[in-house]
Parts: sequence; C-alpha cells; structure tokens
Amino acid sequence: MKMPIIEIQNLTKDYEVGFWRKRKVRALDGLSLEVEQGQIFGFLGANGAGKTTTLKLLMRLIFPTSGAARILGHDISDVSMHARIGYLPENPYFYDYLTAREFLDYCGKLFGGNRNHRARTEELLTRVNLDKKSWNRQLRKFSKGMLQRVGLAQSLVNDPEIVFLDEPMSGLDPVGRREVRDLIGSLREEGKTVFMCSHILSDIEVLCDSVAILKGGRAAHAGSLGDLRARETSAIEVIASDTDAESLKANLSISAEVSTTPSGLRIQVADEKEVDAVIAALRKANGKLVSVQPVRQSLEELFM
Repeated sequence: MKMPIIEIQNLTKDYEVGFWRKRKVRALDGLSLEVEQGQIFGFLGANGAGKTTTLKLLMRLIFPTSGAARILGHDISDVSMHARIGYLPENPYFYDYLTAREFLDYCGKLFGGNRNHRARTEELLTRVNLDKKSWNRQLRKFSKGMLQRVGLAQSLVNDPEIVFLDEPMSGLDPVGRREVRDLIGSLREEGKTVFMCSHILSDIEVLCDSVAILKGGRAAHAGSLGDLRARETSAIEVIASDTDAESLKANLSISAEVSTTPSGLRIQVADEKEVDAVIAALRKANGKLVSVQPVRQSLEELFM
C-alpha cells in the first residue's frame, strides 16, 4: 500500500472581515484528506468553497486557525520541505521586465542550481511548448496563456517530488489545454505526485486518479472516480430515430421516460430487461434503433 504524501487533519481557517465590527468567516472547516504518492489528485469546488485557501495553507502563505497538515512526512511549518515541491498559483505574477529565459534562470539559482541551470531552463521552456521566439521576450508582453506556460515551467524548475497546481488550464486555448494535460500526465509517469485544483471537470475526469469535492469548506466527497460513481443507477438509455415520441409511446407496453433530442428520441428505462419492449415498440412505430447504453453518472452530475 502506498504511503500518503499529503496528510490533512481537521484543517480550519477563519478570516476576520468588516471594519468597525469585525466578524469571523470560516473559509475552511475541519478538512481532512490523504493523497497517495504517484497519483494525480483532483480538488474540486465552486467559487468560494475553499480550494485556494487550502493550497495557500499547504504552501504556508497563510496560517491555519486550527488543524494540521503534513507534506512528504514533514509538517507544513517545516520550510525546508519547500525545496522538494513545486507550486503554480491561480494568477501567477512575475517580474515584468525579465524575459522567460531570465526568469527561469533566476528561479533555478534560487534553488541552488548548478552551472547547467541554463540547459534546464531551455529544457523546461521546450517542455511547456513555449514558442522559442518568445524565450527572450519580456514577460510584460506575454499573453495570459503564455504566462501560464512560464508558470508551469517554474513549478518544475527544482525537479519536485510533488507539484501543486491551482487552475493550471487557466487562459489556455484548446490546443494549450491538451498540451498541458499531456504534460501533467507525463509527471505521473515519472513518479511525481500532482495536486490539482480545477473547475474544468472534463480535464479532471481525464487526468485524475482520485478526487475530492469541497463544499462550504468541507469535503463533501473524496475517493477514486470509480468509488464516487458506485452509486449510479442501472438505468439504460436507448437512442432511436425515424419516429416521433407519440407514435413510440402508443406502442410501448412499459413505463419509460421518452424525450426528443436533435438527433432523435431518447428513451430511458429502469432495467436492462425492459430494452426488448422498447425495441419491439420501435419496430411497430417504424423507428430505427441507434444505440443502447448504460446511463453513466458524469463527474459534472456528481459535482452538481
């Protein structure tokens, strides 16, 4: 059994708001999670659910009201552990007048990089698919998507064991999102762990081994995608064409949910045994069978 690389126990964070009469607002409420080594972990939640607060607590950018957390076996108060992790914030801000190459060289030197840090810089800029013509351009002239690529490169500059990514697809076009998905997948193949916050559910569904859904500062669900979908029903969906809903219903001998879609009719039945009755009704109504498939619960439905 793999040992957890991240351990969060009853982590809580309160903020004081207001001017004259201050009051406390709880952004994170007793969060407990474990993330195993070598997996991609998806951290989901609506705006204000506490995702970024959790990451800032783990990065020691803010301090918890109560609770504890450990990364790589070290308490988050042990800053020496930061040399072994990478972090990309949601809205990275870099030195405007440095070029992409200069910025990564600078980050490499901060981590004590040797004389080969220039080769490492070129390797990372190539890996995040940043156009080589942009390497010597000042960052203030970069688009949001280009800055996001530079941010991903700097999160890998120290060859970390675990990478924390806050909305890594932000500002990227569809091609860029595909490239970053491939990059994140390659990190898992290298044995690295990725802790990723994202609101793009399709990316989470494709990439992640396990997910946690945060609601109101609490973990509403946590586990593998398979475990989270274990509650789905045994409903079957039949897609048909070349007939209308009224004709089909007139020939149906069972109770079924029939709806009209741009591609034809969608008939949902509660059990696989009822599919034969739907097919028989389709034949009588001169309809055409297009497909039969189980109704699977998408990550979006689970999230909602």
